Amino acid sequence: MSHQRLNAVQACPDAYKALIGLETYLQSCGLEHSLAELIKTRASQINGCAFCLHMHTTDARKAGESEIRLHLLAAWRESSLYTVRERAALGWTEALTLVAQTGAPDADYAAFQAEFSPAEQVQVTALIGMINVWNRLAVGFRFQHPKAA
Repeated sequence: MSHQRLNAVQACPDAYKALIGLETYLQSCGLEHSLAELIKTRASQINGCAFCLHMHTTDARKAGESEIRLHLLAAWRESSLYTVRERAALGWTEALTLVAQTGAPDADYAAFQAEFSPAEQVQVTALIGMINVWNRLAVGFRFQHPKAA
């Protein structure tokens, strides 16, 4: 574990304000809160972002998400606990979070397209992009999650 490298908010408040603007839109665009937290948690697992994992699993629990679904999220493909819609979003999340390796496969997009309207596809894709930006800030600058009580 290392110490925080930089306080990004203090270093560049205008950039932070712009990021918060997109985040505010995404929180109010109509996507299910539970789905958004699953997407954010899964991308953060892939990216190894402890700060965001702490935040989004805490938020998911507060919103009623079950412990078992959070624990099994890393193996969602092998679990029957996720809906078809959630599975499509999680597949798209993995494809885009690992886009340099996956190239966003047609099969992942087809499953995603079958469950989401065109507007929702843009919203989910922006949400995936947003959590990846937060992950890169948090991992890159070593944001520290709160200590356990």
